[in-house]
Amino acid sequence: MKKIRLPVYFYPLAAMLFWGMSFVWTSILLKYFQPVSIIFIRLVISSLFLFSLSFIFNKWEKVQRSDFWLFFLSAVFNPFLYFLGENYGLKYSSPTTTSVIIATIPIFSPIVAYFFFRERLTLLNIAGLFLSFGGVIIMLITNDLSLSVDKKGILFLSEAVMAALIYSVLVRKLTFRYKPLTIIKYQNLIGVFLFLPLFMMFESRSTFFVKPNFEIISSFLLLSILASSLSFVFYTKSIQILGISKANIFSNLIPVFTAIFSFFLLAEHFTLQKLAGMLLVITGVYISEINRRKV
Repeated sequence: MKKIRLPVYFYPLAAMLFWGMSFVWTSILLKYFQPVSIIFIRLVISSLFLFSLSFIFNKWEKVQRSDFWLFFLSAVFNPFLYFLGENYGLKYSSPTTTSVIIATIPIFSPIVAYFFFRERLTLLNIAGLFLSFGGVIIMLITNDLSLSVDKKGILFLSEAVMAALIYSVLVRKLTFRYKPLTIIKYQNLIGVFLFLPLFMMFESRSTFFVKPNFEIISSFLLLSILASSLSFVFYTKSIQILGISKANIFSNLIPVFTAIFSFFLLAEHFTLQKLAGMLLVITGVYISEINRRKV
């Protein structure tokens, strides 16, 4: 059991690291582009990357006709609805604030997982979950005990959280029949066609006038390859191995990674309060995984 522990937890940790960094890269790109343009371009690059991997390593799986609707429906919720909520939420919030709200997903995941798959959590899992969420809240509270969150940002990010929860159920069903690479490459390709009409109607003209520079190109490549490709493959693998609830618990690490990279790359304010919140988040994730015995 000890021999597979590190490889197993590599998948959720790597996925959350890349997602935590994605808020920083998206914030950089929002200086040049509107949200739909960013999503559309990153999905195009991601699809090319994932299909290239399949071609190079000969990793092809035939999708059954009966599963077409499940691939399409899952892509509607993620990347389509999730990315719309996340990117517009980020437009009205800071990277750390956005990542903190996204990190509330584990609070609702056990309910969804139990309802659809009868997954159960241990008492330590639940205690760790709420401890880490407490750390998330500490990171958001201001000096006057109010939350530093824009109302529009909350609305969009709440939509993203709901989309992610429904997506986790749909993708869980797909993991019973397909490998993570197959699932994500087709979902991202479907996402390209879902975003294409919005891009062409509302943002294509302004996008074509942007002159590419190193910051834009590097941010798009990192966002597309790490956050839109590898992280989703790793996350899907995590759900396949750990289940929805335990995989989503690691989402509480996203604000920690985002805050660290925002501090170094965007000069976002970093306080002792944020540091205390991060420590609680990490402690909660650790406690939640101490004992995986069912109660």
